[in-house]
Parts: sequence; structure tokens; C-alpha cells
Amino acid sequence: MGDLTKNLSRHEMACKCGCGSDSMDFETVMVVQDVCDEFKCSVTVTSAHRCFKYNRSKAVGSNDNSQHPQARGMDCKFGKVTPEGVHAYLCKKYPDKYGFGVYNSFNHIDTRTNGPARWDVR
Repeated sequence: MGDLTKNLSRHEMACKCGCGSDSMDFETVMVVQDVCDEFKCSVTVTSAHRCFKYNRSKAVGSNDNSQHPQARGMDCKFGKVTPEGVHAYLCKKYPDKYGFGVYNSFNHIDTRTNGPARWDVR
């Protein structure tokens, strides 16, 4: 049981660099919880909030347009549900908003406010 939702806890939102930053947009949390509820599955958060320094580091190599430093993006694995299945569900349920990426072993979910984005990196 989580302390944010049934499946998510605050400690899972923390930046991996150890800086103590653990903010996350509640709308993002609720979209991730929606997937858990829909598929009746658990979630493993592999990356959530990232401070700008960690986001730019060699370990991550992302850019300042990433939704992670904005506390609006999460990378997740959903139990035994395939990344393709999660992606298809999210794109159908939220066709005109948010950012959804499908990768070989996880999904990226974000609640960007500048229009929808979809990508497939497999």
C-alpha cells in the first residue's frame, strides 16, 4: 500500500541522485494509478522526479525539455502488462493530452501541458 495512492508512495518519487527532491504532480500520480486500477496490477517506478543536475548527468543524459525535472514525468513497469498494452490503453483513454512513450521494458507517462506527445522507442 502506498501513501500517495493505493499503489504509489512518496519515496518512489525521489530523485535518484539523493538530493532529497521528491515532488510529483498529483495528476501524473493519478494517471499512473489509473493504469494500475485498469489492469489490476502493481507498478514499479523506475524514474520519477529528477533534479536538473541529475537529469543532465551522464547517468541520465536527458535534456531540459524532459518532464521529469518538472515533476510531471514517470517511467514505470506495470506488473505483467506489456508496455504496448499500457501504451494502447493510455492513448485511447487520453487521446488529446499528456505524453506517453513505449520502451522495450517500461512506459513513460507525463502530464505535460503543451499538447499531446507519443513515441515508441523499441
